[in-house]
Amino acid sequence: MSHPDVFNNPLLTFPEAEKSPLSIRAKALVFIDPRSRQLREEMEQLAPLELPVLIRGEPGTGKELLARHIHRGSDRSGLFVSVNCGAISPTYADAELFGHAAGAYAGSASSRAGWFGSATGGTLYLDEIADLPLSIQTKLLAALENREVTRVGASQPSPVDVRLVAATSIDLRLAVAAGKFHERLYRYLSEGRLDLPALREQPGNILPLAEYFLGIYSQRLDFPMPLISDAAQRVLEAHYWPGNTRELENVIHFALLVSSGAQVLPEHLNLPQR
Repeated sequence: MSHPDVFNNPLLTFPEAEKSPLSIRAKALVFIDPRSRQLREEMEQLAPLELPVLIRGEPGTGKELLARHIHRGSDRSGLFVSVNCGAISPTYADAELFGHAAGAYAGSASSRAGWFGSATGGTLYLDEIADLPLSIQTKLLAALENREVTRVGASQPSPVDVRLVAATSIDLRLAVAAGKFHERLYRYLSEGRLDLPALREQPGNILPLAEYFLGIYSQRLDFPMPLISDAAQRVLEAHYWPGNTRELENVIHFALLVSSGAQVLPEHLNLPQR
């Protein structure tokens, strides 16, 4: 049974983000702007299905946070396993993803399940999937379609039950056309697709997110929570936000540290003044 209550709150957060700051770049999403409310509806429809999901969005928009909530809203009782494809070693990519048998490498006295094995029964999240080498993309597709992996050094395949949620900050169609991404893997991923708009494309979410971050940092640092002045609100809403939600969080954190009164003013925002 799926968990629709996961999506009822207009605010999605990842409270444990402080434990893995390199993994979670955007720690909150709100669904107040009309575009984001539509996204929440699409997410709610996809979550309980077994379809793979491809999330496309700029860096800092909250792709991993979205993926974690898709997992929470699904029926899958296994782990959510997050992997940064750009950080996978090209030499040991097979073993990292699919595992290895005991003795497969010098000094490897025990076997390893790999990311696939760790995520069986749950969700495997591959961030920036276009960074995977083509040879690994082919093996990834085979593992997903056949629901089995052959660990490095093993003679028999092992069954896996993994739902894939992948993320990218580029248009994978262009990577396919350039011969840099597996076309069949792209088609497989596109069965369930979510486009996460940039923060500037969701202006109705800017102030609610700013107030959320102001409250979080005020509580964490034990400071009185100031109000965001009307002039500062106009500056926030006019900014382009190339760094998206992560940039907004940093701006609000800085403003709290340098403001001395009961209000956050434009000069506290560390943003170019128009």
